[in-house]
This record gives sequence, C-alpha cells and structure tokens, in this order.
Amino acid sequence: MFQDALKDNRWYLLGLIPLLVLTYWSIVSGMVSDWNNDPNYSHGFLVPLISGYMICQKWPELKSLAVQPNNSGFLAVIGSLVLLILGFAGTEYFTMRVSLVFLLASIVILWFGWVVFRALLFPLAFLLFMVPLPYIVYDALAFPLKLLVAKFSVISLKLMGIAVLREGNIIMFPQTVLEVADACSGLRSLMSLIALAVAYAAFSHTSHIKRIIIVLSAVPIAIVTNMFRVIVTGVLAQHYGAAAAEGFFHEFAGITVFAIAMILLFLLGAILTKVKTL
Repeated sequence: MFQDALKDNRWYLLGLIPLLVLTYWSIVSGMVSDWNNDPNYSHGFLVPLISGYMICQKWPELKSLAVQPNNSGFLAVIGSLVLLILGFAGTEYFTMRVSLVFLLASIVILWFGWVVFRALLFPLAFLLFMVPLPYIVYDALAFPLKLLVAKFSVISLKLMGIAVLREGNIIMFPQTVLEVADACSGLRSLMSLIALAVAYAAFSHTSHIKRIIIVLSAVPIAIVTNMFRVIVTGVLAQHYGAAAAEGFFHEFAGITVFAIAMILLFLLGAILTKVKTL
C-alpha cells in the first residue's frame, strides 16, 4: 500500500529533499523572482499550493492504492536530468524549470509505480503552470492578440461615434495616441485565468465535457474583458486626454478586468452546474 511504501522509503525521501534543494535552488529562486516581478506570472505563487491541495484531496484514494515500483521510472529520471543539463548548457530557463516537474513525476513512477502516478498525474501536470513561458513564445502569442484586441476595440469605438484610426496596435485619436501593449493584449490575464480555470474546473465539476468548456472559455473571456478595458481607456483618452487613462486608472483597470473575468468564469461554472445533459 502507498502508506506503507512511504514509511519504507522515508529515509530516501528525507535524503532526496536536500538533493533537490541543492540542484534546483538557483533555478527555483529565479522562477520565484519572475513570479514576484513579472505580473504575467504572479499566479505562480498559487500553483504549488493548489497542487498540494489536490494531492491532499486525493489522500484517501492514495492510501488504498497498490504500490508497484517500476524501473522505467529510472530512465525517466535520467531523461529529466539530461533535460536539466541541456537547459543549463544552453542557458534555457524554461527547460531547466520544466525538468523539475518531470523529475518529480519520474520519481513517483520509480518508487511507487504507474498506478500511483496516474492518480497523481493531474496535480503533477498542474505544476507546469508555475513555469514562465520562453519570451520568444510569449511574444509570438502576444503580438497577434494585441492586433486582435486593437482591431475590435477600434470597431467598437467607431460604433460609439468616436473618431479613431488604427495602425497595427496603435490607436490614434484626434488629440492623442494610445498603444495596445502586452498588458492589454489579454495574454497576461489569459495565462493566470487558464491556470485558475483548470483548478476551478477540477474542483467544481466531475464531467470532463464541463471541465473542458470552462477551461476553453478562459480564452474568449480574457480577450473580451481586455477589449473592454481598451474601449474604456479609449473613451477616457478621447474626452479627458491620455493622462486620464494612465497611472492609477491603468493599474486599477488591470485588476478590475481580471476580477470581471473571474466572475464570468464562475458564472459559467454555475450555469453548467444546472445543465444535467453534459
């Protein structure tokens, strides 16, 4: 049983912790610094806590599972360490950070077997949300989103009777010019919203279809709410000047938009709860 296996391997586990700390200290501390300094990844602080809570929720199930250590986990451990070395050699932080999640999963397979691994797969996979994307990937996603938000925001502003032109992600008013930056593209809130949507879907629904709907809905919700932010900013800039749309309002608008996105996500979850056919 899993509980007996934990007891039998307690000294190995105690020895493993300082090894992991020694190996990944600089990597994890750099990742925590990104969570603290980059608003795109501030949700990273919550991810390990949510993952740990998921494991606690599964504890009654884990205690009854049969443990069958599997040597294929040893190959997976080696593969994870190779990934770490390759990332270190290429100074590629994403690879090094991901290797930690893969290593933890590999150790579970090695010591406890595939049955326990399958039970812990979701909490382990959820840890990937704490790893910041490579900037080349982030920029590739942010640019088309900025164009999309700028395009439909300008259409909405024109329908409201506001004189405005668009050049790429630049919105031009008669008196001022606004830029749809990365923060307004929707990607910043999208990354946090998807992570929280996955956790919310897992805790609130048992239907796989409903879970998928909630997670996928995070994309349009993030885009639409940030589009609303740009429209409101544009209206303020048109009537009161660019200064009225900057500073405190800009920061407050970001928090408000994310709060609205979360409310919409919870409302969708509540509606799906009433649907019995999915």
